[in-house]
Amino acid sequence: MRIVLNGKDIETKDGNSIAGLLTQIGIGLERVAVEVNLDIVPKAGYQAHLLADGDRVEIVHFVGGG
Repeated sequence: MRIVLNGKDIETKDGNSIAGLLTQIGIGLERVAVEVNLDIVPKAGYQAHLLADGDRVEIVHFVGGG
């Protein structure tokens, strides 16, 4: 299926979860926030939230520093 990830079309497997997508693109679950179709998904829901064809996903990384 195709989704839009941070403004770019990508292919992912049907029924992929947010956690599965993060693994697919090589991003750890810590220090990220995920929005699907303009709704923020709580970190506890990353495994259960299944993506659908055409979903718009935004991933934001938190960066520490001083």
